Amino acid sequence: MSTRKLILTALVCGLAILLAGGIKLVQVANDEKRVEVLALGAQATLGDMTVSVLSIDRTPDATLVTVSMVGVELAEGASSGWRMLADGRVSEPLVGSSATEKQSPATQRDCKAVAVDTETRCVVRFAAAESAPTIAYLRAGEQRQWAAD
Repeated sequence: MSTRKLILTALVCGLAILLAGGIKLVQVANDEKRVEVLALGAQATLGDMTVSVLSIDRTPDATLVTVSMVGVELAEGASSGWRMLADGRVSEPLVGSSATEKQSPATQRDCKAVAVDTETRCVVRFAAAESAPTIAYLRAGEQRQWAAD
């Protein structure tokens, strides 16, 4: 093959790559990413676990998040998938974060244990936050988020 044909073939291939890159750039620019933020009380299913954030209470000492979980038998570590976005950072539950809520008998269970067929309500404790927090739960490669309106 002559040098001219090789140069011409290289130019055609370069133009094809440039055209494909331009098309992909237009596709990416028009792609809208939507993050769905659920309202308090809304349920979400992540893998085989159904979860819900029932309330978010901010105190001077901590942010207390009442959650509902059902679907998987967990002997301990149920609070490990929860995260809080507030004050520009993501934080995990505090050590010894599970607390029982005293006003409702249904919420007396500890966050450490979850049953397959019984709804578990518990309070996950995070550090105090100045801004309005968004609560996220991560499980099975998925994430759902809740925020107060």
